[in-house]
Amino acid sequence: MKIGIMSDSLLLPLHESLKKAANLGANGVQIYAVRGEMAPENLDKWQRKELRQYIRDLGIEVSALCGDMGGHAFQDEKENPYKVERSCRIMDLALDLDCHVVTTHIGVVPSDPNHPRYAIMQKACREMGEYGDKVGCKFAIETGPEMSTTLRAFLDSLGCKSMCVNLDPANLTMVAGDDAAKAVHNLAPYIVHTHAKDGKMLKYYDPELVYGGQVPGDQCYQEMPLGQGAVNWDEYLQALRDIGYDGYLTIERECGKDPAADIAMAVDFLKQRI
Repeated sequence: MKIGIMSDSLLLPLHESLKKAANLGANGVQIYAVRGEMAPENLDKWQRKELRQYIRDLGIEVSALCGDMGGHAFQDEKENPYKVERSCRIMDLALDLDCHVVTTHIGVVPSDPNHPRYAIMQKACREMGEYGDKVGCKFAIETGPEMSTTLRAFLDSLGCKSMCVNLDPANLTMVAGDDAAKAVHNLAPYIVHTHAKDGKMLKYYDPELVYGGQVPGDQCYQEMPLGQGAVNWDEYLQALRDIGYDGYLTIERECGKDPAADIAMAVDFLKQRI
């Protein structure tokens, strides 16, 4: 397995964050690519070529692009045509950077396939999956809002090879209350990227309320430095080995007084275990 760093977690300008990630010993970086200088419309073909070469010269690669547009994700039928089109453009950008994975949250997948929102999300994901199949890019759904068994059934229903999983063990632990190691086995055929993040649940709330912003995050979960939360890393990493996963463990730190120091510590934590 390889170690990645979410470049935005370093709270530095893009090129500085890439250099910092390389200096910390990462093999790759995940870059947020929805707004700002990394938005697809803000990078022409020459700028993409220059950025690709800059990353190569640092001796790292892009593990994935993050295409999370927030809001209602892919739960709102009226918003989906725009978001699907934009996601396809982010996949194009990923390929121009020698990357074959785009990750995002798609919203909360209902446990009942007859829920009206289920079909809306299926349609959007099929469209993105079909485009991914065509161009050779994986579109990886980030875990968290629903149990892994629910997400597995949803993925099985799509029939697209490119619709995959970005497994975030902390999201499963903090919000869904799922076991990260069991989730690895449940989602094994679909895992193409993972986040290395840790935390604990403070109080269970319906994920619909949490991801809908109706319950403040600090009331229901606490993100913590790697190894200090409720994720059982020995079991989780062994589960990844068991399924033959050899991709990225990309460190994401979304809070804390000194994220860069926590990330450096996380790199050491992972290097001791992989």
